[in-house]
Amino acid sequence: IADIVMQFDDTTKTDNPPPNVRPGARLVNFKCQDVSKSRVAAAFEKAAGYALSVDPLTHADTMVEKSEENGAHDGRILQGPLISVVPGKTYQRLIDNEIDGGRIEDLRCCVVGGTPIVVFRKRRPLNQRFANMNTEVILDEPRNAYSADEIAVIERFASELGLDWGGIDVLRDRKTGRIYIVDANKTDMGPPISLKLGGKLRATRRMAHAFRVLSVFSRSGP
Repeated sequence: IADIVMQFDDTTKTDNPPPNVRPGARLVNFKCQDVSKSRVAAAFEKAAGYALSVDPLTHADTMVEKSEENGAHDGRILQGPLISVVPGKTYQRLIDNEIDGGRIEDLRCCVVGGTPIVVFRKRRPLNQRFANMNTEVILDEPRNAYSADEIAVIERFASELGLDWGGIDVLRDRKTGRIYIVDANKTDMGPPISLKLGGKLRATRRMAHAFRVLSVFSRSGP
């Protein structure tokens, strides 16, 4: 009899009913039924108290247009305000997460039990901002990448989205210093390809340990 049952479904919106399990078993991600970009942005705004989304018809600045769908990687930068919008697209402020060397940096964190466990500093050229590739990945600790208040924002976001386990893409705006959560993945596949083997092994061990603790907690629960 399973101690933990996980919903592993990479579609943007799901409607999988929770299975019948024994008393005390832990259901993972069954409350996470919508990871569309608009839902992510709404959950982030509630958790952080400031917005990622913009009204493209009135926003008189640069913005990002992207698909609502999970894993599209089709973002493009536009200058607002726009005359019209594209169905199936969402519009967000452009986060200036550029670092030295003409690169951008994503602070992707993996959460287990809704808490950040590891952080991957994913770096790539500025002109490949929306690509699903990296030229460098560095393994880091949540406490090094985020402040205590920011970790609390990430935890509130995960709770609001119903994300017990998965990957969260966080960008830090270099002008304001604020973090923005721009994506969430409930079928996170673990360490990025570009991370060195030693880092992959350390990250996997940390996540496995956190998941094991979650399992033990489930068995000892009511």
